[in-house]
Amino acid sequence: MNWAASIKEFKSYLQLEKSLSGNSVEAYLRDIGKLVTFLEKNYPNTAPEHVNREQLEGFLIYLHEIKMNDRSQSRIISGVRAFYRFLLMEDLIDSDPSQLMDLPKLKRKLPDTLAYAEITSIINAIDLSTPEGQRNKAIFETLYSCGLRVSELTGLKISDLFMDDGFVKVTGKGNKERLVPIGDSAINYITIYRQTVRNHLTIQRGHEDILFLNKQGKGISRVYIFMLIKQLAAKAGIKKSISPHTFRHSFATHLIEGGADLRAVQEMLGHESITTTEIYTHLDREFLRATLIQFHPRFK
Repeated sequence: MNWAASIKEFKSYLQLEKSLSGNSVEAYLRDIGKLVTFLEKNYPNTAPEHVNREQLEGFLIYLHEIKMNDRSQSRIISGVRAFYRFLLMEDLIDSDPSQLMDLPKLKRKLPDTLAYAEITSIINAIDLSTPEGQRNKAIFETLYSCGLRVSELTGLKISDLFMDDGFVKVTGKGNKERLVPIGDSAINYITIYRQTVRNHLTIQRGHEDILFLNKQGKGISRVYIFMLIKQLAAKAGIKKSISPHTFRHSFATHLIEGGADLRAVQEMLGHESITTTEIYTHLDREFLRATLIQFHPRFK
């Protein structure tokens, strides 16, 4: 078994069985490529099935020596582990040499969040006297109401809207679809935007079903949303460094602080693992104490 053939099979597995996006597949292949480059330089002619734990430990030392940060090291090790789990699953190897590779301990970075009052001040900073302002109002109401990623927002389609039922269909990472509740305020401003702004645009071919359009009748870009939120934050006098993802973080944090079930939030965010959702449980001590006072019989 050679590297080219085994990597090709691994790629097919990631695409067809794991249904990963093109970007995710390429990231895995780049990480495996780093291991192959290291082995070719230090252990020439070593086939995938002959790689041993000592060689992988040498690879870890190499990553450390080139001053690769812990997060990047962790990602690469995870990629190597996934590759060898695949080979083991396919009976292409008898044992997994990556099983005991140690991941660096990462400091969990808490996401930036905005208070509800700050969210409101940003949305209120939108100038509703212009058609773009009417559209932007609908954009940010939807962003906060549904906790969308910016790519999910820009890709939202009219055919994805189920307003009578109070849901939108969202296409997330790996083209996985989920239904997310949408609030009355967002529904109202989407309706206003479609009736008073979007209906008057000359829509370009291929963009007929895209909900949020620019003046040229094409879908808005991610970059535009990033620029717009920074302009609105400055206008609202908010000094924090924020992005559209901050609205998503705030959506999740506000739900959990309000007592929402963690698995319900996981479903709405489209997280594959609940451990990803758990990062939003960074509640302050006063909130935790207030919760105990309210619900624990010995605190009453």
